[in-house]
Amino acid sequence: MTKTLGVYTAVLHDRPLADALDVISGLGLNAAEINAGGFLPPVHIPDIADIVASETAAQEYLGIFAEKGIALAGLNVNGNPLHPNPVIGDKHAGDLRRAIKAAAALGQKRVVTMSGLPGGEPGATRPNWNVNAWNSGALDVLDYQWDEIVVPFWKEIAALAEDHDVKVAIEMHPQNVVFSPPTMLQLIEKVGTDFVGAEMDPSHLFWQWMDPVAAVDYLGDRVFHAAAKDVRINENAKIYGVLDNRFRRLDPSEDRVNLGGDEWVNEWPKDSAWDFVALGRGHDTAFWGEFLAALYRADENMAVNIEHEDVSLGRIEGLRVAAEVLLEAERLATAPVTA
Repeated sequence: MTKTLGVYTAVLHDRPLADALDVISGLGLNAAEINAGGFLPPVHIPDIADIVASETAAQEYLGIFAEKGIALAGLNVNGNPLHPNPVIGDKHAGDLRRAIKAAAALGQKRVVTMSGLPGGEPGATRPNWNVNAWNSGALDVLDYQWDEIVVPFWKEIAALAEDHDVKVAIEMHPQNVVFSPPTMLQLIEKVGTDFVGAEMDPSHLFWQWMDPVAAVDYLGDRVFHAAAKDVRINENAKIYGVLDNRFRRLDPSEDRVNLGGDEWVNEWPKDSAWDFVALGRGHDTAFWGEFLAALYRADENMAVNIEHEDVSLGRIEGLRVAAEVLLEAERLATAPVTA
């Protein structure tokens, strides 16, 4: 293996960092992306404030990776830093700022996050995702969001990232203002920065019927980082469509994941239109070879980390399936061209 291929370790939050790195090594991979706040707690970097403040703490943390022979390949702080409820938005924004400073302290160049989504008008308490804006009212909402909230916030974040020589890679995720390659460029151009770009997670592009390879080529060197995560479109998409909205609110007595404040993850539709699946279960190894080749055209040193959310497979089982596909895809992407 000649490239940086690893795991986003949120799926391994059930074990200590050192044990999680052993899992990654056992899969034949060489890198780890660590969650540093946002929707999820920083389980594998609990002393992040100390790392920002103390070079000794930073070096001790990096020593865990060196001992295991695994590279630290990015910090992840996915959340909604623009949420109009300050209990959520201010916390996630603070986590993002802290992650940028921690990345610099650790010699890292990449922080992964989401663009965020504000309310639709002053005084809103919930985010408002306005797409397919065929009516003028929807464009009024978008103008307010972008001009009053999004651009000022991201100009501040871009300046902080530049001050610390860290690039912020945004996952293009629905229910955010940046959810596609054009909206990614829109943010970059409005902010006027070289320090904000894309984290290329193909899964959310798949279910929007985008081509991730074309998306990489469209964005070019604005792609800073990548995830390896697959999607399978199911037969029910013919009826429910990819904007399938049949989610069930979970009761407080049920096992559920908090997203901050009073917001929680809902139950996925049981006969879903599409599902997150392990690599190879939605798109074959040949596709993933093409995807990696496109990433390496943008940056030959691109880090690519598996994000496992296939609920039909266990944590280690799912990572093993994905790692086998990713390693074979890397061989396809880097094989010498023969006449």
